[in-house]
Amino acid sequence: MVAVDLPRLVVAAPASGHGKTTVATGLMAALAARGLTVSGHKVGPDFIDPGYHALATGRPGRNLDPFLVDEHRIVPLLLRGARSADVAVIEGVMGLFDGRLGTAGEASTAHVAALTASPVLLVVDISHASRTHAAVVAGLAAFDPSVSIAGVILNKARSTRHADEVRDALAPTGIPVLGVLPRDDGVETPSRHLGLVPAAERAGSANAVARMADVIVEHVDLDAVLRLAGDAAALHGTAWDPVQEIQAPTRARPVVAMAGGRAFTFRYAETEELLRAAGCAVVEFDPLVDPALPPGTAGIYLGGGFPEVHAAELADNRCLIAELRAAINAGVPTVAECAGLLYLCRTLDGTPMVGVVPADAAMTTRLTLGYRTATSPGDSLLAGAGAQVTGHEFHRTKVTPADGRAAWHLPAGPEGFATPTLHAAYLHTHWAGHPALPQRFAQAVHRHVA
Repeated sequence: MVAVDLPRLVVAAPASGHGKTTVATGLMAALAARGLTVSGHKVGPDFIDPGYHALATGRPGRNLDPFLVDEHRIVPLLLRGARSADVAVIEGVMGLFDGRLGTAGEASTAHVAALTASPVLLVVDISHASRTHAAVVAGLAAFDPSVSIAGVILNKARSTRHADEVRDALAPTGIPVLGVLPRDDGVETPSRHLGLVPAAERAGSANAVARMADVIVEHVDLDAVLRLAGDAAALHGTAWDPVQEIQAPTRARPVVAMAGGRAFTFRYAETEELLRAAGCAVVEFDPLVDPALPPGTAGIYLGGGFPEVHAAELADNRCLIAELRAAINAGVPTVAECAGLLYLCRTLDGTPMVGVVPADAAMTTRLTLGYRTATSPGDSLLAGAGAQVTGHEFHRTKVTPADGRAAWHLPAGPEGFATPTLHAAYLHTHWAGHPALPQRFAQAVHRHVA
């Protein structure tokens, strides 16, 4: 094992809504503005926050999720993302100790902080109490000795007097207050049915990130934050390398068309890296505006996003829809996750889509959310019969009918659609945790070229 010195910290909170994203993204942008190379990471399966991290740092935002990729890959994936970085900032998820239901906090912020031996900077919204917050922080600090709360940022302070009351109450804990953010800091990040609006969809995203940085510079002791990050112990491990996980089946460089743009913003950075390591030339296309697939397309990857928000625009791009339909029907290997599934249905909220999946999709009032363990019911484009994977569902749509040859079998029953060359399902998988999936897909793409 190699010892690697990587200054780092985890930004956590007692619960959702305390301001983790604002503080974490603002810290990344403020430190980058100082001339530091900053690596941004997100605990959990979230796709949206890493988009803001990428804007703040100029590097891909990356996820750290022990359930999706297994514990032993967390440090290697952190080191991969933080190559040549001066500091890594890891944004937590939900409350500090909240993880997969029915477990002892698996995949929680605390779990990742412990796996990476990272000091925790706790963000606390103090708008509705004062001294009581000291009791909350003290309780969190004592709850798990493997987690070190090394500093606190007080958010949404009503006044200096209010903040001082909390600061004084915290003094006996020995945990320093590194910043106090005012209640009205002018930072607004709009939300909709699945959380924050992705950075790629907002014209003002860069300005919002710059404003976050300004707030942090004005109200947080950045030197103290860097000292906290610098106190992190050396990490023992080697950086994750996609070339060590996957093989190129041939010397050809077949083109995999990967959906992007405003409607398809959800995918893990490692997905593209694995496909490139498997000898594929990954070319992004925008289903909203591009009239055709990239020349030489031999494989198609349609990731997550918000096609329901852009359904009319997607439908108006008739040339691309016709080409997609023809390519998939002709056997071009195609993987579609969540948004990709919706796009391939006959209709989405009544709007015509590609139509290669014999079902219709519609918005509902019910949120489907959670970690899943799935089994492949038979040989498919992505997995052999009986193969088991971990994944995540996050959607407010429903596809009906859901019968036919399923892509996965979940505890709740069959899910998705599969043919020898098409795999379309709601389940999001992190391919770094299951390299056999991109290996199988890449083999199909190379065979298609041959």
